[in-house]
Amino acid sequence: MQLVSVHGGHSGEFCGHATDALADVVQAYVDAGFAWACLTEHMAPPGRHAIPVDEGLDLAGLNERFRRYFEQARRLQRSRAGEIDLYVGFETEACSGYLPAVRDAIERFAPDVVVGSVHHVGDILFDYSPENYQAAVAKVGGIVEFYCAYFDAQLELIDAVRPNVVGHFDLVRLFDADYPQRWRVPAIRERALRNLQRIAELDLVLDFNVRALAKGQPEPYVSAPWLRRAVALGIPLAPGDDSHGVETVGRHVEQGIALLQSAGASTKWRRPARRDGRVVKAVPSRLG
Repeated sequence: MQLVSVHGGHSGEFCGHATDALADVVQAYVDAGFAWACLTEHMAPPGRHAIPVDEGLDLAGLNERFRRYFEQARRLQRSRAGEIDLYVGFETEACSGYLPAVRDAIERFAPDVVVGSVHHVGDILFDYSPENYQAAVAKVGGIVEFYCAYFDAQLELIDAVRPNVVGHFDLVRLFDADYPQRWRVPAIRERALRNLQRIAELDLVLDFNVRALAKGQPEPYVSAPWLRRAVALGIPLAPGDDSHGVETVGRHVEQGIALLQSAGASTKWRRPARRDGRVVKAVPSRLG
């Protein structure tokens, strides 16, 4: 069975909260025997509100670093072509001003793949720390509202961008030990199911993100109830290590594959369809 990562390849060279050079991260994928991997660095932020506190660069510096990322990633894609098939792309944000920034990045850099991810609610980077998480919950009025806002933002992103891959589907649960209870709340459950139906309609790949295990979570993103639903809907899933340096390349991927097998998911991994560099027009949702 092939080792793959549909969402990974962050490096300290181009990401303030990762480690190591991108070339070393790619070498680690080669050494581990990966057949293909997606390099999906975070997009340059659309405004100061979206800058993680550990970046240490202004907006101009972050945009220049993002440009250099694509330059280096394409160079590695060409030079390592006989050893591993690399997809060069980026991971979105979903905060104020993100849609023009995403469209601009697609037009400028013609990525092979876009991973559609939500890290902000109420323009707060909620996955950065438990304190940020609680601040986002408070800003939108409570934990149920927070989950609903997350899944609503995710649907908007899916419809507006049509990413090749939907990243860490239920990251919203990261700092919530009681998250299994949230899945039983009708407003939350209906939104999660709605989003999975939309992913199925658009035939997008779902990132089975095993970095959750490295962060102490009991299961990857996607949680078991949504994994079962995704399999029932025929949504293609593929493991994503969401690596942030050499040491996390491939970490927990084999465990993730075993979980996918036990859920009845296909392990004949669907490769993301390579984009042609054009912005994909939004497709109106048929789900209302």
